Amino acid sequence: MQFTIHADGGARGNPGLSGAGAMIRDEFGSSVATVSKFLGIRTNNFAEYEAVILAFEALMKLVPSEKRNETKVVVKMDSELVVKQMRGEYKVRHPILKEQYARLMHAISTFGFVSFTHVPRVKNSDADALANEAMDRGSNL
Repeated sequence: MQFTIHADGGARGNPGLSGAGAMIRDEFGSSVATVSKFLGIRTNNFAEYEAVILAFEALMKLVPSEKRNETKVVVKMDSELVVKQMRGEYKVRHPILKEQYARLMHAISTFGFVSFTHVPRVKNSDADALANEAMDRGSNL
């Protein structure tokens, strides 16, 4: 099994009203799940991490636990910070991001192979739209 996660988080103001969005596609490119969640007042970087965490939580509901160690997941996002931190190229220094990093590491630990790839924003439009929808919902509260 193979899945691709396109994830994005954003904040209007930093910190500000924030949202997370993700699109999960199977190996054929078909959408199998989406995530769009308003996060309250958070930073952009928090929201970027939360988008991937929420995507993995959704993926865990789709993939039986006995199949996860055989599952390949490619995460694509426009957050260079999160990608480089997850690859071990950058250290995670901020205490709140350390918590997010630990949550994400726990979420990915049951999957066989997980990679993180930086993509330009224009190649992440589905996830960007889902994150913006979440922020729009939050601004109407």
